[in-house]
Amino acid sequence: MVNQTTVQEQESALAARLKALRLERGWTQGQTSRASGVASSTLSKIENGLMSPTYDVLLRLAHGLGVDVAELFSPAQAHMGAGRRSIERKGHGEVHETPLYRHVLLCSQLSHKQMMPFVTRIKAHGVQPEEGWSQHDGEEFVYVLSGAIALHTEYYQPAILQAGDCFYIDSRMRHRVINHGPDDAEVLWVSTQPHMSDAGHAPAPSP
Repeated sequence: MVNQTTVQEQESALAARLKALRLERGWTQGQTSRASGVASSTLSKIENGLMSPTYDVLLRLAHGLGVDVAELFSPAQAHMGAGRRSIERKGHGEVHETPLYRHVLLCSQLSHKQMMPFVTRIKAHGVQPEEGWSQHDGEEFVYVLSGAIALHTEYYQPAILQAGDCFYIDSRMRHRVINHGPDDAEVLWVSTQPHMSDAGHAPAPSP
Protein backbone atom coordinates (compact mmCIF):
# COMPACT_ATOMS: atom_id res chain seq x y z
CA MET A 1 0.00 0.00 0.00
CA VAL A 2 1.12 3.56 -0.71
CA ASN A 3 1.03 5.71 2.42
CA GLN A 4 -0.61 9.12 2.56
CA THR A 5 2.74 10.93 2.54
CA THR A 6 3.71 9.24 -0.73
CA VAL A 7 0.38 10.18 -2.33
CA GLN A 8 0.83 13.79 -1.24
CA GLU A 9 4.35 13.81 -2.72
CA GLN A 10 2.97 12.52 -6.04
CA GLU A 11 0.24 15.17 -6.08
CA SER A 12 2.85 17.84 -5.26
CA ALA A 13 5.08 16.70 -8.14
CA LEU A 14 2.15 16.77 -10.56
CA ALA A 15 1.12 20.21 -9.26
CA ALA A 16 4.58 21.67 -9.80
CA ARG A 17 4.99 20.10 -13.24
CA LEU A 18 1.56 21.21 -14.47
CA LYS A 19 2.19 24.77 -13.34
CA ALA A 20 5.63 24.78 -14.96
CA LEU A 21 4.22 23.54 -18.29
CA ARG A 22 1.52 26.21 -18.17
CA LEU A 23 3.97 29.02 -17.37
CA GLU A 24 6.39 27.85 -20.09
CA ARG A 25 3.63 28.68 -22.54
CA GLY A 26 2.78 31.94 -20.84
CA TRP A 27 -0.78 30.73 -20.23
CA THR A 28 -3.17 31.62 -17.46
CA GLN A 29 -5.29 28.92 -15.83
CA GLY A 30 -8.19 30.23 -17.91
CA GLN A 31 -6.26 29.80 -21.16
CA THR A 32 -5.18 26.31 -20.11
CA SER A 33 -8.78 25.53 -19.28
CA ARG A 34 -9.94 26.57 -22.76
CA ALA A 35 -7.16 24.57 -24.45
CA SER A 36 -7.79 21.40 -22.45
CA GLY A 37 -11.48 21.53 -21.59
CA VAL A 38 -10.63 21.13 -17.89
CA ALA A 39 -12.41 23.61 -15.60
CA SER A 40 -10.29 26.41 -14.14
CA SER A 41 -11.42 25.43 -10.65
CA THR A 42 -10.15 21.89 -11.24
CA LEU A 43 -6.83 23.21 -12.57
CA SER A 44 -6.44 25.37 -9.48
CA LYS A 45 -7.03 22.39 -7.17
CA ILE A 46 -4.50 20.24 -9.07
CA GLU A 47 -1.85 22.98 -9.10
CA ASN A 48 -2.32 23.45 -5.37
CA GLY A 49 -2.02 19.72 -4.65
CA LEU A 50 -5.62 19.51 -3.45
CA MET A 51 -6.81 16.74 -5.75
CA SER A 52 -5.55 13.78 -7.77
CA PRO A 53 -7.10 13.94 -11.26
CA THR A 54 -8.61 10.98 -13.06
CA TYR A 55 -6.93 9.54 -16.15
CA ASP A 56 -9.50 11.29 -18.36
CA VAL A 57 -8.53 14.65 -16.88
CA LEU A 58 -4.83 13.84 -17.35
CA LEU A 59 -5.52 13.02 -21.01
CA ARG A 60 -7.32 16.33 -21.56
CA LEU A 61 -4.54 18.28 -19.85
CA ALA A 62 -1.85 16.51 -21.86
CA HIS A 63 -3.73 17.09 -25.11
CA GLY A 64 -4.32 20.73 -24.31
CA LEU A 65 -0.68 21.33 -23.42
CA GLY A 66 0.63 19.28 -26.36
CA VAL A 67 2.55 16.72 -24.28
CA ASP A 68 2.39 13.04 -23.36
CA VAL A 69 0.51 12.10 -20.20
CA ALA A 70 3.81 11.01 -18.61
CA GLU A 71 5.26 14.48 -19.24
CA LEU A 72 2.76 15.85 -16.72
CA PHE A 73 4.91 14.14 -14.08
CA SER A 74 8.46 14.57 -15.40
CA PRO A 75 10.19 16.03 -18.50
CA ALA A 76 10.67 13.60 -21.38
CA GLN A 77 13.48 13.31 -23.90
CA ALA A 78 13.08 15.12 -27.20
CA HIS A 79 11.68 13.27 -30.20
CA MET A 80 14.56 11.20 -31.64
CA GLY A 81 13.09 10.07 -34.96
CA ALA A 82 13.24 6.38 -35.86
CA GLY A 83 16.03 5.37 -33.46
CA ARG A 84 14.15 5.52 -30.19
CA ARG A 85 14.33 3.15 -27.25
CA SER A 86 13.23 3.23 -23.63
CA ILE A 87 13.87 0.63 -20.93
CA GLU A 88 11.96 0.66 -17.65
CA ARG A 89 13.48 -1.32 -14.77
CA LYS A 90 11.37 -3.14 -12.21
CA GLY A 91 10.15 -0.88 -9.44
CA HIS A 92 10.48 2.30 -11.47
CA GLY A 93 7.89 4.31 -13.40
CA GLU A 94 5.81 7.40 -12.70
CA VAL A 95 3.14 6.66 -10.08
CA HIS A 96 -0.31 8.24 -10.19
CA GLU A 97 -2.74 7.38 -7.42
CA THR A 98 -6.53 7.83 -7.56
CA PRO A 99 -9.30 6.50 -5.30
CA LEU A 100 -9.96 3.56 -7.66
CA TYR A 101 -6.54 2.96 -9.24
CA ARG A 102 -2.81 3.08 -8.72
CA HIS A 103 -1.25 3.67 -12.15
CA VAL A 104 2.47 3.18 -12.78
CA LEU A 105 3.28 4.87 -16.10
CA LEU A 106 6.00 2.99 -17.99
CA CYS A 107 8.74 4.15 -20.39
CA SER A 108 7.78 7.75 -19.75
CA GLN A 109 11.15 9.13 -20.87
CA LEU A 110 10.15 9.40 -24.55
CA SER A 111 7.96 12.18 -25.88
CA HIS A 112 5.39 11.97 -28.71
CA LYS A 113 4.61 8.30 -28.16
CA GLN A 114 1.67 6.74 -29.99
CA MET A 115 0.60 4.72 -26.98
CA MET A 116 0.87 4.92 -23.20
CA PRO A 117 1.67 1.68 -21.32
CA PHE A 118 1.14 1.38 -17.59
CA VAL A 119 0.60 -1.24 -14.90
CA THR A 120 -2.46 -0.54 -12.79
CA ARG A 121 -3.55 -1.88 -9.44
CA ILE A 122 -7.35 -1.87 -9.36
CA LYS A 123 -8.29 -1.46 -5.74
CA ALA A 124 -10.80 -3.56 -3.85
CA HIS A 125 -13.52 -0.97 -3.48
CA GLY A 126 -17.27 -0.64 -3.15
CA VAL A 127 -18.06 1.28 -6.34
CA GLN A 128 -21.26 3.25 -6.81
CA PRO A 129 -23.29 2.73 -10.04
CA GLU A 130 -22.12 6.03 -11.59
CA GLU A 131 -18.58 6.00 -10.22
CA GLY A 132 -15.44 5.43 -12.27
CA TRP A 133 -16.86 5.83 -15.78
CA SER A 134 -14.48 7.05 -18.47
CA GLN A 135 -14.81 8.21 -22.07
CA HIS A 136 -12.13 9.71 -24.34
CA ASP A 137 -10.56 9.45 -27.78
CA GLY A 138 -8.36 6.48 -28.62
CA GLU A 139 -8.32 2.75 -27.91
CA GLU A 140 -7.34 0.64 -24.91
CA PHE A 141 -5.92 -2.83 -24.33
CA VAL A 142 -5.95 -4.42 -20.87
CA TYR A 143 -4.38 -7.77 -19.86
CA VAL A 144 -5.21 -9.10 -16.39
CA LEU A 145 -2.05 -10.05 -14.49
CA SER A 146 -3.67 -11.08 -11.20
CA GLY A 147 -7.03 -11.01 -9.48
CA ALA A 148 -10.35 -10.43 -11.21
CA ILE A 149 -11.91 -7.36 -12.83
CA ALA A 150 -15.29 -6.38 -14.19
CA LEU A 151 -15.42 -4.52 -17.50
CA HIS A 152 -18.49 -2.29 -17.84
CA THR A 153 -19.18 -0.68 -21.21
CA GLU A 154 -21.87 1.47 -22.75
CA TYR A 155 -23.13 -1.06 -25.31
CA TYR A 156 -22.38 -4.48 -23.77
CA GLN A 157 -23.27 -6.48 -20.70
CA PRO A 158 -20.59 -6.45 -17.96
CA ALA A 159 -17.82 -9.01 -18.44
CA ILE A 160 -15.73 -10.64 -15.71
CA LEU A 161 -12.07 -11.19 -16.56
CA GLN A 162 -9.59 -13.32 -14.61
CA ALA A 163 -5.79 -13.52 -14.72
CA GLY A 164 -4.72 -14.29 -18.30
CA ASP A 165 -7.84 -12.71 -19.87
CA CYS A 166 -7.70 -9.46 -21.82
CA PHE A 167 -9.87 -6.96 -23.66
CA TYR A 168 -9.52 -4.31 -26.38
CA ILE A 169 -12.03 -1.46 -26.67
CA ASP A 170 -12.79 1.78 -28.46
CA SER A 171 -12.31 4.34 -25.66
CA ARG A 172 -14.94 6.66 -27.14
CA MET A 173 -17.49 4.24 -25.69
CA ARG A 174 -18.25 4.91 -22.00
CA HIS A 175 -16.43 2.31 -19.95
CA ARG A 176 -15.04 1.49 -16.56
CA VAL A 177 -12.88 -1.24 -15.06
CA ILE A 178 -13.55 -2.16 -11.43
CA ASN A 179 -12.32 -4.78 -9.02
CA HIS A 180 -14.28 -8.03 -8.89
CA GLY A 181 -12.54 -9.85 -6.07
CA PRO A 182 -11.69 -9.57 -2.39
CA ASP A 183 -8.14 -8.39 -3.12
CA ASP A 184 -6.65 -5.78 -5.44
CA ALA A 185 -6.28 -6.82 -9.08
CA GLU A 186 -3.32 -5.89 -11.27
CA VAL A 187 -3.43 -5.33 -15.03
CA LEU A 188 -1.18 -4.25 -17.88
CA TRP A 189 -2.99 -1.29 -19.49
CA VAL A 190 -2.10 0.24 -22.87
CA SER A 191 -3.92 3.35 -24.07
CA THR A 192 -3.36 5.12 -27.37
CA GLN A 193 -2.63 8.83 -27.25
CA PRO A 194 -5.28 11.29 -28.48
CA HIS A 195 -4.47 12.85 -31.84
CA MET A 196 -2.79 16.23 -31.67
CA SER A 197 -2.04 18.74 -34.40
CA ASP A 198 0.43 17.84 -37.16
CA ALA A 199 3.19 19.59 -35.25
CA GLY A 200 2.52 17.43 -32.20
CA HIS A 201 1.28 20.33 -30.11
CA ALA A 202 -2.14 21.61 -29.26
CA PRO A 203 -3.10 24.98 -30.76
CA ALA A 204 -2.53 27.96 -28.48
CA PRO A 205 -5.70 29.07 -26.69
CA SER A 206 -7.21 32.42 -27.46
CA PRO A 207 -6.02 35.20 -25.11
